Amino acid sequence: MFRFSNAADAPLPSRYDVAVGIAAILLTLAIFYIDAFTALTSAIAVLYVIALLLASEILTRKGILIATTGCAALAIVSFMIAHGLAVDLGVLLRLIVSLAAIVITSALLLRNEASRGKLIASNEQIKDSESRFRWIFEQSRVALWERDYSAVRAFLMALKAQGVTSIRDHVKAHPDVISACLALIRTVAANDAARELLGDVGTGGKARARRFHILPNDAAFLDLIEAIFDERQHFEGKGNLIATDGQTRLVLVSMRLPDDPAKFDRVIVGMVDITERELTQKALLEAQAELTRASRAATVGALSASLAHELNQPLGALVVNAQTMLRWINREPPDLEAIKRSADRMIRDSQRASDIIHNTRTMLSQGLRLPDTVDLPQLIQETLALMEHDLAKEAVQVEFAYVTATKEIQAVRIELQQVLINLITNAIQAMSTSEDPQRKLLISAREDDDGFVRLSVRDFGPGIQDEVMARLFAPFFTTKSKGLGMGLSICRSILELRGGDLVARNHQDGGAIFEMIMPIGECTNV
Repeated sequence: MFRFSNAADAPLPSRYDVAVGIAAILLTLAIFYIDAFTALTSAIAVLYVIALLLASEILTRKGILIATTGCAALAIVSFMIAHGLAVDLGVLLRLIVSLAAIVITSALLLRNEASRGKLIASNEQIKDSESRFRWIFEQSRVALWERDYSAVRAFLMALKAQGVTSIRDHVKAHPDVISACLALIRTVAANDAARELLGDVGTGGKARARRFHILPNDAAFLDLIEAIFDERQHFEGKGNLIATDGQTRLVLVSMRLPDDPAKFDRVIVGMVDITERELTQKALLEAQAELTRASRAATVGALSASLAHELNQPLGALVVNAQTMLRWINREPPDLEAIKRSADRMIRDSQRASDIIHNTRTMLSQGLRLPDTVDLPQLIQETLALMEHDLAKEAVQVEFAYVTATKEIQAVRIELQQVLINLITNAIQAMSTSEDPQRKLLISAREDDDGFVRLSVRDFGPGIQDEVMARLFAPFFTTKSKGLGMGLSICRSILELRGGDLVARNHQDGGAIFEMIMPIGECTNV
């Protein structure tokens, strides 16, 4: 019946509640006395409305109904005491007005009580939601920050209002913009995982206030500024940050940018430490590369031993028959019949050696693979995705231009990808030794009139020296200290077996160009 202001904390009413209750009761009794025992002819019972309003602060819905009934009953009793049964119309109307006022006030109080209940329930839900959010924020093993980007957004929007259309171009012309944006970012809160990521934990596990940023020389920081400038709704990227211990850690950053500019004061930033993952991936790639080199060396060794064994007999026979032919030629007169027999044997042994080499090439090129339809743009994109780590490691940018209408050819996808990976790897290694700061790969494709597609890979390295160009595709020839000299030779063999070719030249503006020449249709000679 009663609603106490401290009911959530204790069952006893507060002093204020008691005082309000006593005041409402005294006011009700005073109104009853004046209405029943004085000569005033006004509608004194209307004043019960004041008592109801006063008591409504401590009464529940049920209590308001009881109080309303009590006030109406007192109004009727006082009317009977003061006037009895002999009443005129004016006196009766005053009673009706008083009762109507009491009922209307009660209805308004009940509606207000219902709205109050809904508001309290809504506030409780908001508090529960905030509590759950705060619990998730604090207990999540993902590093989470609440950061204030409102000043950064205002700064960037001011630049846009001044006519800046590309923040990247503006940063190139005014590098101090980065420092200005850094100074405007403020950290509001951080969870335990975030503090562990930075190693920023104070006494008793309490976090010290600390300003952190993705390193300003990271491309990810400029990407973030661009996302805010372009008013995007989401940002994700990789960046480096420095922990308290001075170590640089690679993190995956993700944030949802608000639609409402006013909400940029509390933006949730999620970070996942991927340093160990990247180191593991790097170690795995190095192990795979080492395994590949060992596998190639073992293959070359086995192939060399096999070829030496298989070719020893026909080559030895060729030498013997050649020596025999010379002796017959040096006779006076030369024995033409014997010379002819020696030549026939030499042709036979040469053909045998050729068959051995052909069988070896068929084994290496896995001749059982059948050509299929290959989408070249898709193949290039997939290959670049595979090479993403190597390209990023050497900060190499890739530009791709497809200027031919033909996008599909008949080929073996894995073979073309093997060749393309080899060419891109060589280009990256060539540019890594160059002093030219421009590290870029240009990949382009065009269709010839004779039914071939030329896929070109151009680097901006030192180019190919003339003495190297002459032996570039020779087996076992290499300019690398740890190279085997089989890569380009095998790549050319792969394309030749499919009716194509691999050629190389230097570009007039610097760097080297390798062209994969491939038939559009299936080669019938395979």
